[in-house]
Amino acid sequence: MQEETARSAIDTFISAFNASDDNDVTALLSQALTSDVVFWGPLGRSEGIAAVEQFVLDLRHHPAGTGTMVRCSTVDMPHEWARYQWVFTTPDGGPRLAGTDVVHLRRSLIDQVIVFAGEIETPAP
Repeated sequence: MQEETARSAIDTFISAFNASDDNDVTALLSQALTSDVVFWGPLGRSEGIAAVEQFVLDLRHHPAGTGTMVRCSTVDMPHEWARYQWVFTTPDGGPRLAGTDVVHLRRSLIDQVIVFAGEIETPAP
């Protein structure tokens, strides 16, 4: 049951990266994150949905174009933390960023996110 709750929150979080419009990002994040979420991203620690929203919007506005974020693993929840792998690809096979996120849930919402981004891979021609 805990893994299903974590999977749902994670998939909603990821859907914010793939929203059809920037205006939908906040609503999707609000469905997945607590208002006081702590976000450990590539640029350090930030707090609140607005900080996570800025990260999502920055990635959505990648210079190569709006990309797609997908969860590419199952959600593993050994205790109170869940982890999963993801991949972000820009249009036309542009830069590919892959990583692992670790999230903590409180009342079925993510209250902490730790992003471990991997190297950008450029697909072979």
